[in-house]
Amino acid sequence: MLLKELLANVYDVEWPSDKGGVDIRQISCDSREDQQGALFVALSGFKSKGLDFVADVIAKGAAAVVIRDEEAALLKVNVPPQVVLIKAKDPKSSLRSLVLGFYADPSKDIRTIGITGTNGKTTFTYLMESIIHASNERCGVIGTVNYRVGKEILPAQNTTPGFIELQRFFFTLRQRAAGYCVMEVSSHALHQGRVDGINFAAAVFSNLTQDHLDYHQNFEDYFQAKALLFTRLSSNTPAVINIDDAYGQRLCHITPGKVITYGVENHADVKAVNIRYSITGTHFDMVFPNGGIAISTGFIGKHNVYNVLSAVACAYGLGFSIENIKKGVEALTDVPGRLEAVPTKKDFHVFIDYAHTEDGLINVLKALREVSNGRIITVFGCGGDRDRTKRPKMGAAVCALSDHAIITSDNPRSEDPQSIIDHITAGFTRKNYEICLDRKEAIGRAITNARKGDIILLAGKGHEDYQILKTGKIAFNERAIAEEYLGV
Repeated sequence: MLLKELLANVYDVEWPSDKGGVDIRQISCDSREDQQGALFVALSGFKSKGLDFVADVIAKGAAAVVIRDEEAALLKVNVPPQVVLIKAKDPKSSLRSLVLGFYADPSKDIRTIGITGTNGKTTFTYLMESIIHASNERCGVIGTVNYRVGKEILPAQNTTPGFIELQRFFFTLRQRAAGYCVMEVSSHALHQGRVDGINFAAAVFSNLTQDHLDYHQNFEDYFQAKALLFTRLSSNTPAVINIDDAYGQRLCHITPGKVITYGVENHADVKAVNIRYSITGTHFDMVFPNGGIAISTGFIGKHNVYNVLSAVACAYGLGFSIENIKKGVEALTDVPGRLEAVPTKKDFHVFIDYAHTEDGLINVLKALREVSNGRIITVFGCGGDRDRTKRPKMGAAVCALSDHAIITSDNPRSEDPQSIIDHITAGFTRKNYEICLDRKEAIGRAITNARKGDIILLAGKGHEDYQILKTGKIAFNERAIAEEYLGV
């Protein structure tokens, strides 16, 4: 795209008009990327100025650079004549206009469904994707496990990608004629404006429990970040809300969207009744305003009933047929790392789950307790360099709901693993635990000591195939390790 075309609708910028014929091949704000033919927007952060990156991107082949106007006077780099220097009052605002212009606002052609909440987001995206596919529609997915378009899987860097990466993804979806995109929308993404410019076709709220208080100032700040997805909806856009959650009840009163509630305990537009649990799945009846259906799913536990409800209520609000909703839900057999059963010929069960919060652990352990005939053995830890206040709470949850726990490392990052474990054990009120710093050894110890009817829960890592240590990231596939000890 020619620079003059790209800058036509960008305001508060100053640039040499005789350079309008420069060809721009991409937009970037990450100096680590390839910059050949790029228009680079130099953004300032907490520890750096935008001008710090200019020399690097010019050396990498950038065709143009946007820099804050007052920083331009401080620039000590010799800008070659072929590189266009663009001065902007607000480079961040300019970046959004440039990206939307470069990709021709791709999300406007795609029905985007966003889900936010502490738990359940990933399972919702898989369920919603399955319903959409059952309706013979194409769909893209953005989430914690991966980003995918049909059968093509792309690695996920963040639950919700950055603004430019997100628009690139929507551009790909439009090229491939995908009518829908289902995406997890994190509180970080909402607070940082990563989803700005997306006209959501539906917004879904799962629940709110303690998490990310290392980023947000307090719990109310965390809620207000989540609420941004709902306060910007138009009046005819479905706002699908868990009415059994106290924060969901608050959202019902502040969103201008078309509220559709779901729940188990309270009166709701979409409600689950006659719930029956087993070690192989859950059966229940789904009641709608104009009828109902019976649902059978391989997912275990009450929290997964809520996950199914959220997807069914969303699909119902968007006009999907009841037949395709049922077909899509029942076609999905598992979600990576979400109470994922590890096949075994032993006389006990092994499950892997991503639960890494107090509420997540409580939900999963209660689900397993509902269908258990033996002991529950939980292998878990807590992440380093993250909210420390939740560690004793997670310990208390495991202490109360497990028969035995093996406390081990998760992703300790720069912290001392033993220090993290000390925080966890502070929450235990009885000595129903042991400590094993090496996570692989801890898994082996749990499997080796399991008895008939026991359930082993490997919590915290879920779908992740790595572990982050002080020395860096290493390969760590929990499922493969469990299978090794199980001899499968």
